Order: sequence, then C-alpha cells, then structure tokens
Amino acid sequence: MKKAVVLGAGTMGSRIAAHLANAGVDCLLLDLPTPGASTPAERSAVAAKALKALAKARPPAFFTAKAAEHLRVGNFEDDLERVADAEWVIEAVIEKFDVKRKLLEQVDRFRQPGSLVSSNTSGLPIAKLAEGLSADFQAHWLGTHFFNPPRHMRLLELIPTPATKPEVVDFVTEFCDRRLGKVVVRANDRPNFIANRIFLFAVMQTLHTMTEQGLTIEEVDALTGPLVGRPRMATFRLADFTGIDVCLYVARTLYELVPEDERREVYQPPDFLVQMVEKGIVGDKAGRGFNKKDSKAAGGRLVLDLETLQYRERIEPDFPEISDAKRLPTPGERVKAVLASDSRAGRFVWATLSELFLYAASRVPEVCDDIVALDAVMKSGFNWQRGIFELWNDIGVEETARRIEADGKPLPELVQRVLASPSKSFYGVQGTAPTYFDLASGEQRPIPPAPGSLELRRVRLASQPVEHNGSASVWDLGDGVALLELHSKANALDEAFFALFDAAMARTVRDFDALVIGNEGENFSVGANLQMILGLSLQSRWEELDQQLRLVQRLITGVRRMPKPVVAAIFSQTLAGGCEIALRADRVQAAAETYMGLVEVGVGLVPAAGGCAEVTRRYTAGLDAKDDVTAHMLSAFEMIGTAKVSNSAAEAREMRLLRASDGVTMNRDRLLAEAKKAAQGLATAGYEPPEETPILVGGRGVRAALELRLWMMRQAEWAGDYDVHVGKKLANVLAGGDLTEPAFVSEEYLLGLEREAFLSLCGEQKTQARIEHILKTGKPLRN
Repeated sequence: MKKAVVLGAGTMGSRIAAHLANAGVDCLLLDLPTPGASTPAERSAVAAKALKALAKARPPAFFTAKAAEHLRVGNFEDDLERVADAEWVIEAVIEKFDVKRKLLEQVDRFRQPGSLVSSNTSGLPIAKLAEGLSADFQAHWLGTHFFNPPRHMRLLELIPTPATKPEVVDFVTEFCDRRLGKVVVRANDRPNFIANRIFLFAVMQTLHTMTEQGLTIEEVDALTGPLVGRPRMATFRLADFTGIDVCLYVARTLYELVPEDERREVYQPPDFLVQMVEKGIVGDKAGRGFNKKDSKAAGGRLVLDLETLQYRERIEPDFPEISDAKRLPTPGERVKAVLASDSRAGRFVWATLSELFLYAASRVPEVCDDIVALDAVMKSGFNWQRGIFELWNDIGVEETARRIEADGKPLPELVQRVLASPSKSFYGVQGTAPTYFDLASGEQRPIPPAPGSLELRRVRLASQPVEHNGSASVWDLGDGVALLELHSKANALDEAFFALFDAAMARTVRDFDALVIGNEGENFSVGANLQMILGLSLQSRWEELDQQLRLVQRLITGVRRMPKPVVAAIFSQTLAGGCEIALRADRVQAAAETYMGLVEVGVGLVPAAGGCAEVTRRYTAGLDAKDDVTAHMLSAFEMIGTAKVSNSAAEAREMRLLRASDGVTMNRDRLLAEAKKAAQGLATAGYEPPEETPILVGGRGVRAALELRLWMMRQAEWAGDYDVHVGKKLANVLAGGDLTEPAFVSEEYLLGLEREAFLSLCGEQKTQARIEHILKTGKPLRN
C-alpha cells in the first residue's frame, strides 16, 4: 500500500489521512472546491485548511511533523480523477446517504480495477451504498469505520458485504492491523454496526435511568466511570466531547432504522436532551454542554442543572456506600461490591448494567457473530477495561441472570443457551487456552490469539514463572528467550523490581539466550518509586539512599555488559527510570504510541540511573575533543531540562532516545512477539556485548553555555528560581563537571556526577515538596 485518497477533509477524513501518512502512505486529501475561486490552490482551500489544522491538532494527529510530507490536497472537481492512481479510496464525507452515493458513483468511473474503496460511515448500510455500481467496485467495497481520533483510538470496525471478495477483507484486515495498528473487528451490516448501536444504548439507558431515579450529572459520572471499569470521562464529559447534537441525531436515526428492536424506545431522547440542542448547548465545540469551563468555579467547571438548564457549582457526589468498593483492584470486584449494597448507587448501577447486559446479549448474532467481537469493540473503541460479557462473567453469570429474572425480565436466547451449557459461563479456560461461549455450536471454543501476538495470559496458563515477587516476574517465553515482566503498582521501579531485575539477568546468563523486558500494563514504566525516595530523604537516610542509587546504576548500566542480548519492549509512558532502562537495552522494540522522556526535573531531581551519561554519549557521538559540542549539548539540556516527552516512537527517535537500529511496532498487540523475535535475532547472530567507550563532554565552556540558557529562560519567566537551581545541577552533569576543556571521560565518572546531583537535590526542601505534591495530586508543583 503506497497511495491512498481520502474523500472529505472534515475532522474524521483529515485525521484518517494523517494516520495513513504516519504509516508512510502517500495520501491525497480531497474536499469541495471553494466557490468562485480560480487558481488550483484557492480551489483546494478547504482541504488545505484542514491540513494546516492537523499540524496543530490536539491530541497530535501526526507522529512527527515530517509525516505531513506524505499528504497532498485537492478538490472533488479538479482532482477526483486522481483516484485512478490510488490503491485505496476512503470516503469520509458528511453522514448523508445521497451525498455519499453520488460521490461513490463518480469514484466508480475513475478508479482503477482492483483498487479498494471503503466508507467511514458510522452506521449507514454498506451494501446499499454500492448497490448498482460495477461488479469490480462491489467486489472491492466494504465499510471501514474508524474512531475519533483515528491515530489514538485503536478500534476499526470492518463491514464487508456479500459481494466483497474474501481476499479483500483479509488484506484490509492485515494492513489495518499491522500498518495502522488497529484492533480490527468484523461487524455485520446492521444500523450503526456494533459500537454505536451498543454504546448509544448504554448512554440513552443511563439518561433514562438517571431521570427515573433522580440522580445528578455528578452522581451519574461517579457511577459510570472507573468504578465500573470505564474512563474518567464517564458519561457526561464524554457526551460533551462527542457532541450532544451528534448523540441526539444518531439516537433519532437509529430509532427509525430498527423498528424490530424490542428495546428501541430507549433511543427516544429525554426532553432535556432535545431542549439542550435547541438552545445550542451541544458540548465542547460550543463551549457549553453538560459541563462548562469556568476558571472561577470549583474544579474549573460548572455543571448544568437539567431542570432549569442553568449552570451551577459542582456538588461532590455523596456515596459512602461505594467508598470501600472503589479501593478494590478489578472492575468485577468493584461492581459486585456495589451491587451487593441496597443503596442509591447499587440500584442505579444494577438498573443500567442489567439492561445493558440484556441488550448486548440480544444483539448477538445480529450485529456480530460472537461475544468476543462485541467485547473487543467496547474495550478498544471506548477504552472500557472489561467488555460487557467479560464483566458479566466476572460478577457471576448465573447469579446475575437469576436476579434479572426476579425483576420479571426474560433472558435472551444467548443467555439461556449459556446457562444450559456445562460451563454456565461466557468465558472459561480449557487446558492452556482461554475460551468463549460460541452461540453457533453451543459450546466453549478457544479464543483465537490476536494475529502475530504473544499474549502473557496464555503464557501464564501454560507455565509458572521462573522467578516471581510482588513487583515483577520472570517467564520462559520459549525458544531460549526469557521475559522480565514488571507488574508493580503503576509499574513503578521499586526495590522488589530491582531484586527481580538482578535475578533475571543472572538466570538469562545461565539458562537463556536472550532477555526481553516488557509487560502488558497501561504503561511500560513511569519511573522510580518516588514514595521510597521521599521517605528516605525526609528521614535523612543518605547512606541508604546512596546505596540504593548505586545498586540501580549498577543494574541498569550493567544491561550493556550482559553476555546475552537484552531487548526492551516499550510502550505508552516510558519515563524517567523506565526510559533509562530502554536507553541501555541492546535493542528497543517500541510501540508506535510510545511517550518517552527523562522527566526527573519535574520533581526537582535529575536522571541518575545513567540517563545523563547515555544522552551525553548519544549527543556527542562521532565528535572529537577538538569539536565544539555546545550546540549538541544545548539540545540535550533542553530535552532533559524541560522534561520533554516524545509524542510518539518516531519523535523519540528524533530526540535520540531511540536509535536507527531500534524497531517500531504499529500494533501494540504484536509488541512482545516482535521484541522476542528481535532478541532471537541478536542471539542467533552471535551476540557480543559492545565495547566500553569513553564519552565526550564539554567541560566548563559547555556548562557556562547551559547556565546562560537557564538565565535566558528565567528572564523570559519560562523557569522559576528553583527550576534554575535544579537546572544548574543538570548542567554540571551534562558538561562533565569542572573540567577546564572538552575531554573524553568514563561512564563511571558521569555516574558519580549523577549521584552527587541527585542526592544533593533529595536534601532540598523544595524537591521534597515537589515529590510529595505529585504523589498526592498527580500534578507537578512549581515552587
């Protein structure tokens, strides 16, 4: 896949084009011509404006600014015939059947035979859109429903028609999985497919239940967010983000499209929703929705009173009955605890979840062929921790079904079949394979592994850890490769982790050919255990802290001296100590969505596990002591001194945190498998640890230049007095201390400077206050 055309430069079309560009696909973005314009540039102003907006999009649409070079713009009148050059044409114009159909008829005239054509519609009938078009068009036609924002939301609903060639479905599935990083789920050609059909039901059911039970916006969000395994945006902040007018339009449309749906009345909107849209209260795009930003209000926002449609101060929800449940580790445990309470919270959660359970069970196999697909959609499309059937399984299938029956509601066929089966569950385990209840056969069937993946849950089912403690485990991945899995709280690097780190390296040397460091948590690692650092600092236990720091330096820098190769499989937040581990690995396999950086200055510290030394090595590599390293080290200083975090793995490479030899995996599901493959490759090639080489530092002259940059930042009020103090400590390390001129120094020398700066800052009251503040609030303190 080298060339694509996206039709429609709106929010979705332009961002789909941007993500194709991220994947290295040359993409032409087309939209309507500008009325009355004469020059080609003026006539394509709509698409050009969209391209300009992409550069400023938040969250970022491009991996790096360079990715935008793959995008070109045009317009439907002058450039539509250029679809003849494209291997894939994606239609993403306004969600109106007639508009899409007319455009597709023109595409059929110009496209080359065998080229793919798809629609990004969120729910219009796919087969009907292509009805009567050429046979070759229909054979290469399907729905590809991306989610907003396309780069960051992993779900792609794939909707083939009876006329779509199987090999076309297979190719698009493989391409979107491997090249675009998508979780590809096949949906049936039913109104709003899987995601919007089920999710909209959940939203509308929540609104109706809220009205019936008299809950407030704040109370509903408290009960429909992390408590039940969903994002913090919960219900109403998500509705504001999506657009309340969009929710209303889709609900009304869906009501008309599914006359046979036994629960279609749920899609009838409550009166307040209609009134809000009439008054222009439609969410974030209008600056007011269920919430409205207000810097003077508590928490920075006001909340809509649904009776008066006037804004008021936020009222903190009072649900003492859920306080214990919130502390439980899994969504299933939390939900089960809440449902056991005869309380306002328990009644609301039961009313909304039980209806959602019934509705989802009634829609299989209408919207998709099995429960695994529906659960995958809810997790990857809406960031739910557990799918609907997974959650039902967690809290007890039979117990929940009997309670539903006690409420006088009939059970769908799927549930009846599950209860009649030996397992009486939606999910289970057979031997070493996770299974699901297959409606077609009425039996538990193995869940196929994700293509090209290495799933730790399957490793756990098939074996016991080689080494284990509360923060980490060592696993045998087979083929001579060991895995060091980090699973501490927030994947912080604590004493227990480093104990396993030491053991993992020793076991690898003795029993394996290579080691992979990785995990399947939310982040690779956010860095050191700050609570431990703060505790030792407040107690002035400096010798103990120094010993801990020396141990950490020895282990992390020792990775490069291992006689066996080490590969770090990094993803999402890879910060501070987590970043330093990756910097020392022989090879990094990074997920495309990797946010990497040395961020210690944010808590008043400096990188001290070899990060400063390795960054200095990389930024002065290839230079001689006679060369001026100032510009190079200014770049390194600004990166660390401003706690810059990469927007992607591609940007991490530009920041020199990743090397040209490091790999990037678009689909995180494939990350561990590709890291293992990289480890095997290094071992098979006859790995030898790299030779120790001295590091070029600039001495006093570079330190003066770095301190001058600090002074300029202070004058511009980009940095405070204490930021300057921390910055000077950092400058001293990066410059190599008080050397009179540039020189090559040993790594051990720079590690000593790191320790000196780190320990001295730990003794500062303002650093201690910064650490304490971020532990309490999750936000940095400027003091």
